[in-house]
Amino acid sequence: MAQRLIIEAGRTERQYWRDLWRYRELFVFLAWRDLLIRYKQTAVGVAWALFRPLLTMFALLVVMKVGKLNTGGVPAALMLFAGILPWQFFSTALSESGLSLVNNSNLISKVYFPRLVVPASSVITSFVDFLIAAVFAALLLVWYRFLPPLNILCLPFFLLLTFGASFGAGLWIAALMVKYRDFRFIVPFVVQFGLYAAPVLYLTSGIPEKWRLFYSLNPVVGIIDGFRWCILGGQHVIYWPGFGASVVGVTLLVWSGLWYFRKMERTFADMI
Repeated sequence: MAQRLIIEAGRTERQYWRDLWRYRELFVFLAWRDLLIRYKQTAVGVAWALFRPLLTMFALLVVMKVGKLNTGGVPAALMLFAGILPWQFFSTALSESGLSLVNNSNLISKVYFPRLVVPASSVITSFVDFLIAAVFAALLLVWYRFLPPLNILCLPFFLLLTFGASFGAGLWIAALMVKYRDFRFIVPFVVQFGLYAAPVLYLTSGIPEKWRLFYSLNPVVGIIDGFRWCILGGQHVIYWPGFGASVVGVTLLVWSGLWYFRKMERTFADMI
């Protein structure tokens, strides 16, 4: 008996989240392919993932020495690298996710699959860079003979927040870049400016009290403070109202990113 294919309106829409699981192998393939493309035929290979935060740290060390900024009672290199770790993850994921749909235009215009797989795989690729940099952070702790406090057990929670902020912001940028290609010029500027807008070079405690909660509306602020609290402890305390604002901000960022991405998804193949 011949098989019949029944095309039912809205069926794909209802099975979208189930399809995400069905296409999990594509997710792994895209992440692995991005890693190979990034490091293939490079002179130092995966060491590039370490050189970027290192160069950033050395540049900020000079600024910190000139400005005589507070380090919270720990070596300046530790204070800086604890802030660079989450920021580098967020900024790299934002840049990679933003270009992910445009770079995979041939695949998107010819084959059906949940488009959410593409920016999600870019975040995973950025996480690999984070892990490489985290190894160097551990070596720095050994070099300075610095024993992390028990707060380090809370680090996975703040890493999850970093994932959420990276994923939510990446969905917005990826969807907007398909429609407005000018965003490919805007994103590098935002990343560069964001390094100084986030408390990477300085401590949140240095922000005047009346502005601190407003400043903490930037979700990355609570994440960086959380990383320093987990890794360094001591004077690196968490500003809890700001932390609550960061959790709410990340939640809204993920929800709104999913909403806008799903809203625009059916038009990607036509505009890309």
